[in-house]
Amino acid sequence: MSDGGVPLWLDGDQTPGRQYGDATPPARDTRRRARPLPSPPELAEKVRAGDRPAIARAITLVESERPDHHAYTVQLLRELRSHTGAAVRVGVSGVPGAGKSTFIDALGVRLIADGHRVAVLAVDPSSSKSGGSILGDRTRMGALAASEAAFIRPSPSGGHLGGVARATRESMLVLEAAGFDVVLVETVGVGQSEIAVAGMVDTFLLITLARAGDQLQGIKRGILEMADVITVNKADGDHEGEARVAARELTMALKLISSDPHAPRPPVLTCSSLTGHGLAEVWAAILAHRAGLAGSGDLEERRASQQLQWLWALAQGDLADALRHAPTVRAIRPAIETAVTSGELSAMEGSTRILRAFADDVAAGTALPSGANQRGTDGDPGDRVDVARGRAGGAALG
Repeated sequence: MSDGGVPLWLDGDQTPGRQYGDATPPARDTRRRARPLPSPPELAEKVRAGDRPAIARAITLVESERPDHHAYTVQLLRELRSHTGAAVRVGVSGVPGAGKSTFIDALGVRLIADGHRVAVLAVDPSSSKSGGSILGDRTRMGALAASEAAFIRPSPSGGHLGGVARATRESMLVLEAAGFDVVLVETVGVGQSEIAVAGMVDTFLLITLARAGDQLQGIKRGILEMADVITVNKADGDHEGEARVAARELTMALKLISSDPHAPRPPVLTCSSLTGHGLAEVWAAILAHRAGLAGSGDLEERRASQQLQWLWALAQGDLADALRHAPTVRAIRPAIETAVTSGELSAMEGSTRILRAFADDVAAGTALPSGANQRGTDGDPGDRVDVARGRAGGAALG
């Protein structure tokens, strides 16, 4: 209270202060230049040496949609290719709130204590409206982030379906070349359709919770069917008993997926990221699964199959981008959408017209590869074809 008996918050200027977004951005210094981009062999050498800024820059280039960066990363990945493939690749998925980030933090600290170098690719969902992402998973990995033997890279999903970012696999190769022997990929946590990560890792770990509809989830041949190891998290305190019951119910529910009694089923474990209980058993199950794949020769076959899947996934993604941004398609899109909305055209007829327009753009050489239409390119159509070939070539590396 002030001397006059008026509260301090009233005894002053009541004019609102400057609000967020009202400030004038500082003028850009035209004398400041961007850091020169080293040659792919130079950057690859720094990545292999474990230079953290170089690793971060390499991943940024891999994630870029600029066509010149696509061509650059193809050369970069070619330089790194011989140093990849030795890491344990683990995908971590589960419903929102299952504790994936906390689990990775606790497990990663234990692995580092055992002498491992751990890299984490944490994929964060992108807004369908603004396209932005919070990228806050790192904040729940405080202990792991403080270690020099760990590298955590949050990445936006960019609207890519399946719980992973479009360049997740190439980012994994960069981290493997940098000497990380354990690469953990945390997905966005969207539910049953979140299975794309299973197509790029050795072992797919599913984290679930008690009282999450475990038996009913077993009927859906979605994410459970792809899981190699399953753990019920937050098995501590009053919830420890519930987690054990959930694990038993989930084990029974898995029998609904296959009627073959001899079919292999993933182990269902319990753990607590808070107390550390069960983390060693989960990691042992992951290593046992990978060892089984390596011993039978299925690991190489699995990775080769993943290469083909990723090749076509990239091709389809680039084709969809080129279709959306082709000049003729963009010109006729409003009229076709209006006609379909009003009922003058069926969706099938509208689709046919769009594809015909796209075919015309392809024939004219104006249908550009992924990212080129957004950024703009100079040169003749032959240059654009070279970029497209380079983009496809990057998918065959690793």
